Amino acid sequence: MKKRTQLALATALVAALVLGASGCSGTTKGSTGAGAANPAAANDGKILGGTPVKGGTLTVLSNQDFAHLDPARNWVMPTMDFGTRLLYRTLVTFKAEPGKAGSELVPDLATDLGTPSNGGRTWTFTLKEGVKYEDGTPVRAQDIKYNVERSFAPDLTGGPDYAAQYLAGTEGYKGPLQGQHLDSVKTPDDRTIVFELGRPVAEFSATATLPTFAPVPQSQEKGTQYDARPFSSGPYKIESYDRDKKLVLVRNEHWDPATDTVRKAYPDRFVVVMGLKGGQIDDRIIAGEGADASTVQYADMRPESAPKVLPKPEVKARLLAESQGCTEMLHLNNSRAPFDDPKVRQAMQYAVDKEAVVTAGGGPALNEVATAYLPPALSGGKQADTLKIPPAGDPAKAKELLKAAGKETLKVSLAVSTGDKGKAEAIQQGLARVGIEVVIDTVDPGAYYDVIGDLSTTPDMTLSGWCPDYPSGSTWIPFVFDGRTIKPKGNQGNYSQFRDEEVMKRIDEINAMTDAKEANQAWIDLDAKLMAKSPNVPVLLERKPLLVGTNIAGAFGHPVWTGTIDYATVGLKDPSKSQG
Repeated sequence: MKKRTQLALATALVAALVLGASGCSGTTKGSTGAGAANPAAANDGKILGGTPVKGGTLTVLSNQDFAHLDPARNWVMPTMDFGTRLLYRTLVTFKAEPGKAGSELVPDLATDLGTPSNGGRTWTFTLKEGVKYEDGTPVRAQDIKYNVERSFAPDLTGGPDYAAQYLAGTEGYKGPLQGQHLDSVKTPDDRTIVFELGRPVAEFSATATLPTFAPVPQSQEKGTQYDARPFSSGPYKIESYDRDKKLVLVRNEHWDPATDTVRKAYPDRFVVVMGLKGGQIDDRIIAGEGADASTVQYADMRPESAPKVLPKPEVKARLLAESQGCTEMLHLNNSRAPFDDPKVRQAMQYAVDKEAVVTAGGGPALNEVATAYLPPALSGGKQADTLKIPPAGDPAKAKELLKAAGKETLKVSLAVSTGDKGKAEAIQQGLARVGIEVVIDTVDPGAYYDVIGDLSTTPDMTLSGWCPDYPSGSTWIPFVFDGRTIKPKGNQGNYSQFRDEEVMKRIDEINAMTDAKEANQAWIDLDAKLMAKSPNVPVLLERKPLLVGTNIAGAFGHPVWTGTIDYATVGLKDPSKSQG
């Protein structure tokens, strides 16, 4: 309770600043409601520090290692940005620009955005000439096919599921490590790749931005060890990687900027220093002394650092706070008691004190209450509010529902990433009001998704967000609520283990729609029905607060990668001031 009181004081300061602030929002994922009066959003859609100068060492300060750098396993938003901008290229990518322009698709390895045929069931891509790996050998279409196939391997867990969902003839497929290949991915020559889909997918060009569609030569296959040394097709290659401690990237001399309109590759080196405390990272970048002037942070600024940043214009000018475009949820494990009971799940919607969680997350400058599952970008710019629950919850209604379920007292477990402990405590205190005792387990951020994605270790509740991979409801609801996506290990999205035949049938019907406007409205309508079933509790809409050093240039929060710094264009003002 003491910690929450301290955060409340910080939030009061933030709220006071809101009254006199005038920022602008350049996010393309829809207004989150924070709008122009949000002080932390003053740099939304802006590029900080001007144009970088080529050279020097840019240091990334992180509290964690990467979950997975293997492109077949890379599906955590900050790591996707890091991997696809620096280490490997994909068939298609997004422009390296802030705001609305950043959501525009552009060719990457491919010469164009792909050519559909057969009513949208067949997609053909032609590779550019002159694209090479770090050893000078050419990137071939067969290498992209191989990585797509690797994504099915049972040992290579954690990656995007789009290939499994979209490609024809994948049932029972276990990847190429057993000598089998997919007939639905064809490579008639070294520069042509053809995907045969099980149904029409109008947005397959956007799907091809995912790391699944990066190249991995079969000769470089190392199974689970590939995580430690991906073979570079991007502007940088790995010089050294000491897990949980330090990653050093140096230039891939065979990367040809003539084949790449997106990546600018300004620094000579990227050094990622891991295992630091979040508050320590904030303080170092705020001070900006010596080598720390040339640093950016990987994980979010800690909420308790807000009073050190927002009142100081010279520091606030170095804070990015782009809308993440995601919904953070309290996932309830529907596979077992007590959350196999719909009444108990409905009670949870009313029991959670979202207002307190907003405070614990840094206050209204950095978060706001979520009232639905789909984020604003996928629901017309504003979230629906079908249940109309007060932000602080409705304990009386929650108790009424629990009594009807015969569960007037409960004891449940909650797993959160270490940095979310404050939010977990706010959830714990809110649920205690209705007789629910919560036992909190904090997990190292680098291992968090592996832990909650393993059905043998999944607790009663988990706290995590889901973000659209591109602006379509098809990248959101099916992954969070389709019971057919649940895996024993490497489970992604459906952390609630929610299985509902009616919902799965409707997902299939919407996926079959050819009219994008009709499908969009159908996803919104399904969102309302899901809220009534309450497989989990939408809690927050967040911004991504990231501090940069005084010597950093070209930094902005990319709208697709949840406000993460776009590593394609970030660099230094004065390379001579950098160290490392």
